[in-house]
Amino acid sequence: MEESPLQHPGGDASVAGMATRIRPATAADSERIAEIWAPGWRDGHLGHVPDELIAHRSLEAFGPRIETALARTRVADVDGAVAGFTIVDGAEVDQLYVDAAHRGTGVAAQLLTDAARRIREAGHPTPWLAVATGNARARHFYEREGWSDAGEFTYPAETGPGTSVPVSCHRMELRG
Repeated sequence: MEESPLQHPGGDASVAGMATRIRPATAADSERIAEIWAPGWRDGHLGHVPDELIAHRSLEAFGPRIETALARTRVADVDGAVAGFTIVDGAEVDQLYVDAAHRGTGVAAQLLTDAARRIREAGHPTPWLAVATGNARARHFYEREGWSDAGEFTYPAETGPGTSVPVSCHRMELRG
């Protein structure tokens, strides 16, 4: 994977005066990714997913998930520190999280643009992602970024090898 600044519509690779670089994640980033993912996941999912799933999303549970997905993960490096990340799985933006201190700075939009570009370059014409039905804040963000709500569906959220919990979600797609 290449390593370069991301050009985002309406801006360059700087966010709030800081240099931002989207790059492949490394094993050295794993702990920081978990520190962003665990509280970010709780922010977007508490009250919107079954309690059974919440029980499977401890800080420790994110480590093995990161290890498995590291080759499909890219991070936003802001002035030398990881500020957020994406994980892509086929045509899906499987994960997108930004540290709370960097929300509202454009980092999420840069990561999302990078993920959609990677998906299309891999031959998938319509990038998509799942958003918990009750997470209106995230749905509004994706809509502002040009993604469309393709409707509700049940997403099988993994809880372990071969097990999952059904979660009511909206499928957001980037067309055109």
